[in-house]
Amino acid sequence: MKYAFIFPGQGSQKIGMGKEFYDNFAVAKELFEEASDSLGLDMKHLLFEENDKLNLTSYTQPAIFLVSAIAHSVFQSECPLMPSVAMGHSLGEVSAVVISEGMSFAQGIKLTHKRGELMTQACEGKDAGMMVIVGLEDNILEEFCQNAQKQAKSIWCANYNGSGQIVLAGRKKDLSEAESTLKTLGAKRALLLPMSVASHCPMLESALPAFTQLLDESLNEHLSTFILSNATLEMYSTKAQAKALLSKQLTQPVLYKQSILKLNDEVDAFIEFGNGSVLRGLNKRLSSLPTWNIENLASLKECIDGVKSGT
Repeated sequence: MKYAFIFPGQGSQKIGMGKEFYDNFAVAKELFEEASDSLGLDMKHLLFEENDKLNLTSYTQPAIFLVSAIAHSVFQSECPLMPSVAMGHSLGEVSAVVISEGMSFAQGIKLTHKRGELMTQACEGKDAGMMVIVGLEDNILEEFCQNAQKQAKSIWCANYNGSGQIVLAGRKKDLSEAESTLKTLGAKRALLLPMSVASHCPMLESALPAFTQLLDESLNEHLSTFILSNATLEMYSTKAQAKALLSKQLTQPVLYKQSILKLNDEVDAFIEFGNGSVLRGLNKRLSSLPTWNIENLASLKECIDGVKSGT
């Protein structure tokens, strides 16, 4: 069977994620220690104890990256398996690059931390935010955003998560004022998310030079697995491609729905590594192929059993 390894992005975090793996696998403890040493931060405190940092973008991103890396490492220790392709949702694409030997774990944890810092800095003072829209087709929202921009509004399509589910990014005031219009157009839900960044839109353009430089310093020349780009749906496996496409991803919408539809004819199953089974939930609406998620001992066993049985 051919497998696509997939990795979640921001929004899948919660206190306690990764704890079962930490308590039961030496490799999980080792990665926690390496992450803590690399960032000069107590990752056990960040992930396992109540705190005010986990939902701050610069800490959320390395936390999610760490748990995804641990889930992948634990799975490989129990059931060695090479994917045909890897991909992620937003931040998760960095995880995909790391498991494909595009950079080291230490470089990945530092990159995700810095990525979060750069995104935060780029959005400071811009009233940045994001809003999830349910119930409108892509073309209707795209036309709405184009018309809003013509009226000097800062609103863009940022995440194509599924049929009738898109996340908008932009200025909170503009997003809030658009809610009634969106519901008039037929939106079943228009919910402003508790975020202070506007991901995957032009508001992050000022972060590009520094992030591109970090990629240049971190990436290896070749990857061991093809990665499917969030931004363009291109397959890539070289440093030059990764540098260009991961940079473009900051300011271009995440084409998650389109990515899964593209892979439907190329793989037999998806395996999600990381907390929350967010992507598994999205995939249920996009694909008839099985998707397993690995976030704890029970889901690890379920996935291994499924892989071994070929179902």
